[in-house]
Amino acid sequence: MSTPVEPDVVALARRWRIEVNVGSAAVPDWKVCPGITSFQPAAEPNIEDSSDYDSDGWAGNTKTGQSWELSLTINRRITETAKTYNPVHEELRLASYAYGEASRVHVRYMDRRGLPEAYEGRALVTWAPSGGEYTALDQVEVTLTGDGPLLPIDNPVVVTP
Repeated sequence: MSTPVEPDVVALARRWRIEVNVGSAAVPDWKVCPGITSFQPAAEPNIEDSSDYDSDGWAGNTKTGQSWELSLTINRRITETAKTYNPVHEELRLASYAYGEASRVHVRYMDRRGLPEAYEGRALVTWAPSGGEYTALDQVEVTLTGDGPLLPIDNPVVVTP
């Protein structure tokens, strides 16, 4: 008797989970960023033409740099009785108005189901409230612009079958 083959399924865009370190580099305290409704990662290489006469007319290209960015939309979360915003949202908002080291956040994002894709890096924050009609949700467009490398990491999400 043969072993049945499990069919492949299509991964969903909502598989991503983003965490922000609200602690320090020495003692990290990773907190989930809730309310994400849209997520777009980008890691664009800088490619320069390195063609020369020795290539017999074929173009040559060399990767000379790399940049990364995360674009996300979040539904703003509040604690009604305490009159406070979600602490991760506040970490992002306050970093967007700061300078120097305070303007950077330490982030990581990963597949929430424990698949091997996961990354970590430091980023500058752009915070842009969406506004809208009287029926709209309080949404914010957040851009995390990489400051340094985006490193592949082991996925910290542990999923038990």
